[in-house]
Amino acid sequence: MSTASPVDRALALLQLMLPTRWLSTGMYWLTRRRWTPFKNGFIRIFMRLYSISLEEAEVRDIAQFEHFNAFFTRALRRGARPLAPEPTLLSPVDGTLSQCGSITRGQLIQAKGHKYDCASLLADPALAADFDGGTFATIYLAPYNYHRIHMPTDATLRGWRYVPGRAFSVNARTARAMPRLFARNERLVVVFDTPRGALSMILVGALFVSGIETVWTGPISPPHRRGSPGPMQHLPTARHFARGEEMGRFNMGSTVILVAAPGVLRWSEDLQPGRTVRMGEAIGD
Repeated sequence: MSTASPVDRALALLQLMLPTRWLSTGMYWLTRRRWTPFKNGFIRIFMRLYSISLEEAEVRDIAQFEHFNAFFTRALRRGARPLAPEPTLLSPVDGTLSQCGSITRGQLIQAKGHKYDCASLLADPALAADFDGGTFATIYLAPYNYHRIHMPTDATLRGWRYVPGRAFSVNARTARAMPRLFARNERLVVVFDTPRGALSMILVGALFVSGIETVWTGPISPPHRRGSPGPMQHLPTARHFARGEEMGRFNMGSTVILVAAPGVLRWSEDLQPGRTVRMGEAIGD
């Protein structure tokens, strides 16, 4: 049974009526204004609102950020996040664990009372079959989190697919109230091969998330497109990623879903919904 409150349902209903793609496009424009008084004021207000410190950042003077998005996607200084010893699986991002567990009969848990299909999430039933019986974890990135995405383990890029969709919020309230939320939103499905099997990272867009990008493609969105999912794309030569290496980023906050084939990994016993995780810490093996 869903735990959504009347307020949760009301907020979800409101989002159904909003022009979410237009709002996200507007945020893209706003976060790239370079007028110094506006840019610096925007950053200061945001830092105060979310109690953000630049202690771990490579750049600590807000005047050096060319626009708000440069501040939002700021890099960490060298050594700020030592990686957990191998062979542990690393958290790819800073965030809060929403759900984790097994993929049973092709379904993942979104929130209590809500499940959704892996085939819908990946926009590929044949690919989803490879993950049935495997494991998943959903990590929500709040506005105050570090917003670059890193590799949880050594892997080789197999391919990626952009899936058009809506731009609903992915916070806990919306997850409790809106069925199939992550399979409805715009997202990027990235598939990697590891020595033990397939691993997918799904970068889910959200309301006011004005862009998703990877290190090998650059910006994927905007534009926030409509229509059918695009084909799986591939690089002309193999691209290997080292454990902890940056693979992409969100321009504004969102969610990353890890999906692993059977036998690839197991989650740490203390990995429970609601736990805060930081990029580079061990979340499984």
